[in-house]
Amino acid sequence: MIDIKLIKQNIQLMLNRILSLRMIFDYNFKKNRLKIINAKLKSHDVWKNPKKAKILSQQSSSLKIFINIIDQLYKNLMDLNDLLKLTEECDANLISEIHNQLIASERTLSQLEINRMFIGKYDHANCYVDIQSGSGGIEAQDWAGMLLRMYLRWMDHKGFITDITEESTGEITGIKSATIQVIGPYAYGWLHTESGVHRLVRKSPFDSAKKRHTSFASVFVYPELDDSINIHIRPEDLRYDVYRASGAGGQHVNRTESAVRITHIPTNTVTQCQSDRSQHKNKNQAMKQLKAKLYELELQKKNYEKKMRENNKANITWGNQIRSYILDNSRVKDLRTGFEKRNIKAVLDGELDDFIQISIKKYSKRDV
Repeated sequence: MIDIKLIKQNIQLMLNRILSLRMIFDYNFKKNRLKIINAKLKSHDVWKNPKKAKILSQQSSSLKIFINIIDQLYKNLMDLNDLLKLTEECDANLISEIHNQLIASERTLSQLEINRMFIGKYDHANCYVDIQSGSGGIEAQDWAGMLLRMYLRWMDHKGFITDITEESTGEITGIKSATIQVIGPYAYGWLHTESGVHRLVRKSPFDSAKKRHTSFASVFVYPELDDSINIHIRPEDLRYDVYRASGAGGQHVNRTESAVRITHIPTNTVTQCQSDRSQHKNKNQAMKQLKAKLYELELQKKNYEKKMRENNKANITWGNQIRSYILDNSRVKDLRTGFEKRNIKAVLDGELDDFIQISIKKYSKRDV
């Protein structure tokens, strides 16, 4: 028999947690802000500027989602509390149903509390994840392909929408590079600490002598910028290349040069897109990614210089090794936090939450 007193205590604790979250997330301010934005969107004048109207619509949608979640969660808990007052102790079926609804509410509340970690300017934004194989040919390309699979599985578990905007397949297996567009609440907030070099140690399946090999692949995460951010790029600093796409997409990818690669010459920053049949659309998407990537690189450069001045630490850079995956020792270790897991198969199947949450908590106080 489920203890009714314990259920009542849990409901009260959860109601208190909601009130605390409302203060932390400036619930009243957001509610007032939503009213102001919606009033502006009702004005005919705002639609004369489509860019401004789009930004306001996005802000309204984001605020509505947050406010509705808080309101619905609070209402559900109050309804359960009222229902308990009318429930006889012997009504086991109803009490069991209340208990199950309470578990569901707890999951939603816990997710909101996790969102407290996301304090960065663009943590709420969609993002891009670039995966690049290191030197080492087949070994490194196979490892980069394993990372692509790992992140796609994690993103699927989280309910994010994903689109592989560029994928360069390996010579025999794996990938040389890939870019994933990740769409969903706090996509960048969840993934930003995954930027860095990932190291794999294993007995190679491509070596007949089964010798131990070390492979490297880099991951770079950058937020999708909205139209309010203006990144100035000089046309003469860009080089455009078109080529035939090499990834999935049917016969079309082998017949037309629809894929686009843009290189920012001063920084040697490259973005590519091949996800659309239209070369024009791929060019626009690649340019959008380039602006976001340059913005993120500049932010990281500023943060690096600031930390160098404050801490005199020469090893703070997104390119440093962040995690080791040692297959024959069945161990994955994050070199920044010291956290490790022994179930390497589960990690490579997308169970990354522990690593990501610990690193976010450690690096939550940042300027990005």
